[in-house]
Amino acid sequence: MPGERKVKRNLYGRCAADTVERVTVAARAKGLTKTYGSGDAVVTALDGVDFDIVQGEFTAIMGPSGSGKSTLMHLMAALDTPTSGEVWLGDTAVGSLADTPLTKLRRERVGFVFQAFNLVPTLTARENIVLPLSIAGKPVDEEWFDRIVDVLGLRDRLTHKPSELSGGQQQRVACARALMNRPDIVFGDEPTGNLDSTSAAEVLTFLRRSVNEFNQTVVMLTHDAHAASYADRTVFLSDGRIVDELRNPSHSDLLRAMARLYPSPFTPQGPEADGIYRDGGSIPERRDDWLDDVETTAERSIARRALLD
Repeated sequence: MPGERKVKRNLYGRCAADTVERVTVAARAKGLTKTYGSGDAVVTALDGVDFDIVQGEFTAIMGPSGSGKSTLMHLMAALDTPTSGEVWLGDTAVGSLADTPLTKLRRERVGFVFQAFNLVPTLTARENIVLPLSIAGKPVDEEWFDRIVDVLGLRDRLTHKPSELSGGQQQRVACARALMNRPDIVFGDEPTGNLDSTSAAEVLTFLRRSVNEFNQTVVMLTHDAHAASYADRTVFLSDGRIVDELRNPSHSDLLRAMARLYPSPFTPQGPEADGIYRDGGSIPERRDDWLDDVETTAERSIARRALLD
C-alpha cells in the first residue's frame, strides 16, 4: 500500500529522517494472531500484531525464543495460516487464496534463505540456484543469473555440489537461489547462524547490496546485534507483540535496546553493558537458553515446504 515517510538515503543506502520520499509497503499484517492448543493449554505465539514491510528496505526482526518472531515470519511469508488477522503481499490478501494460487505466490513472489542452507546435495551450485525456475518450468534469465553470481563471487563454484563448498559458499548459493525469481520479498531465517564471522559478513554484505543495488526487500530474523546493524530498521518482539523499533541502529544501539527489553539477572546494567555481549544476552559462562533458538521439527518442515512447493 503506498504512503509517505520522511526518509533520506545515506551513503549506505539506508534511511534517515530528513527528506520526504514516497514508499510502498511490500507486505503488511493487521491484527495478526496465532494460537496453539485449546482451553487451559492454549499458547499465544502472536498477539494481534500490526506490521508493515516497506519495499526496498532491509528489516531485521529480533527477540528471544518464544517471542513470536519465527511465527511472524512464517505468517508473513504465507508458510502458515493465522488464527485471526490478515496478511497482504502487495495488494493480495493471502488468506483468501486457495492452495494452488498460494503455492504459486510463494514460489514466484517470495524468496527464502534458511540457517541450514537447505541445498539439494545431489545438484550443483548452478542447479540449486535455478531450482525454483526449474520447478516452475520457467526459463533462466541468464543476464540476471550472471549478475547475481558475479556479485556473490560464485562464478568458479557453479559446477560444485554442496559437499564441495564451504558453509559461506553454500549460504551464498542459497542467497542466489532466493533472488532468481526476482521476488517481492526475501525472508532470511537466521541466515548467518551457522557461519563464521568472515562468511557471515559476506552474506550480510550481499543482502545489504541486494537492497541498495537491486531494490530488493529483505526481512531477516536474527539474535545477533551485529547482523541486525546491517538493516535499515530493527523490530523487537516479546511475548507475541512488537515492543520497540529502531531505525538505522548501530551495534551499540541494538545491544542497549536488547539489554533493556530482555533483561537477564546475568546481564550488566548501564554503560558497562555496552560492547560486552554479542547479542545482549547473559555472560558467556552462563548463556541463557533463549539465546539458543533451537529449530523445531515444525520449523524444519516449513522450511522444506517453502523450497519445494
